[in-house]
Amino acid sequence: MLTAAQVERNSLRVMGLAGFASMASMRLCDPMLVVLGQEFQVTTGEASLVISSFAVAYGVLQLFYGPLGDRFGKLRVISFAVLACAVFSAITSLASDLGLLVIMRVFMGAAAAGIVPLSMAWIGDQVAYDRRQETLAKLMGFTVSGMMAGLWFGGFAAEHLGWRNAFALVSALFASAAFLLWRLRRSLPTAATTAHPGATGFVAYFANTLQMLRVARVRQVLAVTAVEGALVFGPLAFIPTHLQQQFNMGVVMAGSVMMLYGVGGLVYSQMARRWMAWLGGERGLVKVGVSFIVLGLLVLGWANQPALGMLGCFATGFGFYMLHNTMQVQATQMAPASRGTAVTLFASLLFFGQSSGVLLMAVTVDHGWLPYAFSVAALGLAVLGVFVHRLVGRN
Repeated sequence: MLTAAQVERNSLRVMGLAGFASMASMRLCDPMLVVLGQEFQVTTGEASLVISSFAVAYGVLQLFYGPLGDRFGKLRVISFAVLACAVFSAITSLASDLGLLVIMRVFMGAAAAGIVPLSMAWIGDQVAYDRRQETLAKLMGFTVSGMMAGLWFGGFAAEHLGWRNAFALVSALFASAAFLLWRLRRSLPTAATTAHPGATGFVAYFANTLQMLRVARVRQVLAVTAVEGALVFGPLAFIPTHLQQQFNMGVVMAGSVMMLYGVGGLVYSQMARRWMAWLGGERGLVKVGVSFIVLGLLVLGWANQPALGMLGCFATGFGFYMLHNTMQVQATQMAPASRGTAVTLFASLLFFGQSSGVLLMAVTVDHGWLPYAFSVAALGLAVLGVFVHRLVGRN
C-alpha cells in the first residue's frame, strides 16, 4: 500500500506529464501563424483562429468537466481526456485546409480542457492549504515546460519538419501519458480515485454553480481571472509574430526566444516557497508579479534591440506565473465543498478571456498595431493588479 506522500508524488509526476502535453499542444501553433497564413493564403490574423478556437472550446468544456470530475472521479476523467487528446491530435495532423484545421483545434481544446484544471482540483482535494502554493507551483513547472517545448518545437517543426509532423509527435506524447495514467489509477488506493460523495449530476451542478455565483468572493475571483486571461494570453499568442516582425527573426528563433517566457515561469515555480517568504506572502507576489508583467510588455512592444526583446519575454513570464499561481490558489479555496466545479469554472473564465484577447489582438496584428496593443494590455494589468492586491488581502 502506497503512503499518502508516495501517492502525491506519483500522481503529480504523471499528471505533470499530461499537463506538459496539454500546454505544448495549446502553444504549438503560436510560432506557426505566419507559416500557416502563407500555406493557406490567409492573413496572420485569420490564421490565429487556430489559437482562439482552441481557447474557446477549452473554456466552454470546463462547464462539463467540473461536474464529471466531481461525479466520476477526477483521475478517471483526466485519463479519458488525455486519451481523447491523443486521438484528436493525430487527426489534426491530417487536416487538408485551414477550416478543417480550426475544427480539429476545437476538438483538441475540448479534450485538453479536462487535464490541468482537474489536476489542480485533485491537488486541492489531497494537499493541505499551507502546502498548496508549493504543490501547484510544481504542477505549473510541468505546464510551463510544456508551453516552452510547444513554442520552440512549433517553430522548429514549421520550418524543418512540417506542422503536420508536430501534431503527430504530440499525439504520441499524449498516448504515453494516457498509458501511465491508466497504470497510476490501478496502483492507487480506492480513496484517491473515487468521486466526490456530494456529486449528483449536471442538474445539481448548475444549481450549485448558481449558488456559488451568489458569493461575492467567487464572482470577484472569476471576474479578475477573465480579465487576466484577456490581458496576458491575448498578447502572448502574438509575441512570436511580433518578434518576427520587429526583429526580423526566423520562425525557429522567435519560438526559441519565447521559451524565455517559460524560463521566467520556471524560475518562479522552482522557488515558490522562497518567493513567498522573501516577498511577504501572496500580496507581495501580486505586487511584484504585476510589475514584471507591465515592464515586460512595454519592453516587448517598443524595444528595438533583440536582447531587450529577450529580456521582455523573461520578465513577462516571471511576473505572470507569480500572479497566476496566486490566483490558482484562490480558485482552489473559493468553494472547497465543490472544488472540481470551482476550479474548472475558474479555468473556463480564464480561457474565455484568452479567446477574447486573441480575437482583439488579431485585429491589431494585420494593421501593425501590436506595440500599441501591448501597451494597452500593460496599462490594464497595472489597474488589475490593484484589484487583485486588495482581493488577496481580504483572505
